[in-house]
Amino acid sequence: MKIAFIVHPFPSVSETFILNQITGLIELGHEVDIYAHKVGNISKIHPDVEKYHLLEHTYYYNKGPENNVVRMIKALIWLTANFSKHSVPLIESLNFFKYGIQAISLQLFYATIILLKHKQNYDIIHCHFGPFGLKAVLWRQIGAIQGKIITVFHGYDMTTYLKQHGEQAYDILFNLGDLFLPISQHWKQRLIEMGCTDKIAVHHMGIDCQRFAFAVRKPQPDGQVNIVTVARLVEKKGVEYGIRAVAKLIASNLNIQYTIVGNGYLREKLQQLIKELGVGDSVKLIGSQPQPEVIAVLNNSHIVLAPSVTSSTGDQEGIPVALMETMAMGLPVVSTQHSGIPELVQDGISGFLVPERDVEALTEKLSYLVKHPEVWPEMGAAGRSFVEKYYNISKLNEELVEIYQNLLDDSSNKSMSNTISNITCSSVDSSP
Repeated sequence: MKIAFIVHPFPSVSETFILNQITGLIELGHEVDIYAHKVGNISKIHPDVEKYHLLEHTYYYNKGPENNVVRMIKALIWLTANFSKHSVPLIESLNFFKYGIQAISLQLFYATIILLKHKQNYDIIHCHFGPFGLKAVLWRQIGAIQGKIITVFHGYDMTTYLKQHGEQAYDILFNLGDLFLPISQHWKQRLIEMGCTDKIAVHHMGIDCQRFAFAVRKPQPDGQVNIVTVARLVEKKGVEYGIRAVAKLIASNLNIQYTIVGNGYLREKLQQLIKELGVGDSVKLIGSQPQPEVIAVLNNSHIVLAPSVTSSTGDQEGIPVALMETMAMGLPVVSTQHSGIPELVQDGISGFLVPERDVEALTEKLSYLVKHPEVWPEMGAAGRSFVEKYYNISKLNEELVEIYQNLLDDSSNKSMSNTISNITCSSVDSSP
């Protein structure tokens, strides 16, 4: 199959779940192109980007030159040179009566140019996040790209984006899109509430379990317990509450080292909080790290802390991939009853879940795990088993190909919803 991925940044250090899908589909023999809105962080590229030569198959669409006059002149030149070959999509991309500011600003025109320069005919157009599904149906509508459109809903696209653009933001997508794949039951229910009542199925993001070796966690000889958080330093990750909880443990004379892996706009604020609480010797912000370095930190850790919250703008998590990775490596979890996290972490089995922003509850559960290392092996094994069964990217990619094939098979369209439900029901039914 020929598959186009429509994404925001690429490559992206924080979105390995998209990379895992792309490389998995290539391994299964499919041809993948990537259309990205902007270049991601190329200073820390995942090894798979180079291994699979993905940048050679990545095309960047944008609104063209920043200068309005230059943008118009270049558009006119390209239009004149290519009108005979691509007249319909080019003219349609300039239809400001139908497409408003996207046509007037030439944003749609320049995106059309990129699409027409490359392979615009695909079997599947796989869009990560709702706004990119909207772009894809628009591009297909004007004839710039062809293929069945699948949209994956993750988190911000179901919260912050809707707060900015209204509950009807995806009505056109629901009408024109071919299939919708929320990554959790939580988001499936939200889509149904918004009026997306068919062409919908849960399909999880996943990880390559072979890259995350399981190890039984044991205390260090000196009794130090290493707690870790792997997250972007943004409000919805709740790192502030993790720091406050760990500070309470340190104040009670527990031997704790807390390492926070990740970067974001809250870094300075969090560093100041660490200073104010007087825990700088035990709590470290080490910034974003490539995956091998992250794994090295996890190998030296005992407990993972993921204190996610709903942000002040309403932004929420999906199901954090970093949490899947730590569980696969055998770390017991302390997290929150937030979004799709209860579909991954079984409370009392692979870890503990507490209410959002509840520092006392976080402290209590962390304290229990620190003082009872004998429960680490059982909890860690339960987490590994659950991730292997329901969040293994190899299995999920095979299921994704089957979803694609059923979508493309006209003769099975009527039974497609049942087929997809059967594919994904194991993960749905298993969720606590």
